[in-house]
Amino acid sequence: MITINQGSKSFYVGDSEAKPLAEMVFDSLGKDSIVIEHTFVSEELRGQNVARQLLQSLVDWARKENKKVVPLCPFAKTEMMKNNNYADMLQQ
Repeated sequence: MITINQGSKSFYVGDSEAKPLAEMVFDSLGKDSIVIEHTFVSEELRGQNVARQLLQSLVDWARKENKKVVPLCPFAKTEMMKNNNYADMLQQ
C-alpha cells in the first residue's frame, strides 16, 4: 500500500517532501485556485498508478478547500480532461 503525504506545495510519496519517491507539485493561483506544475514518479514506483493516486489526493484536498485546479502538468491535464469525475474541478 502506498501512502500519499501532503506537504506545503506537493502531494508526495516517501519520507520527506524534499526527497520524494513520487510527487505532484502545485502552487496557489489566487485564493480560489491552484496550479498543478509537474508530476514525478521514480523508476521503482512506475507502473503502480502512483501518479493517478497523487492526482486523486490533490483533487480531494482541493474539493475540501473549495479550490479549482489549473493542470499545467501534461499528465494531470490529460487525466483531468478524460475523467468526468474531475470536470467540476477544472478552472474555467
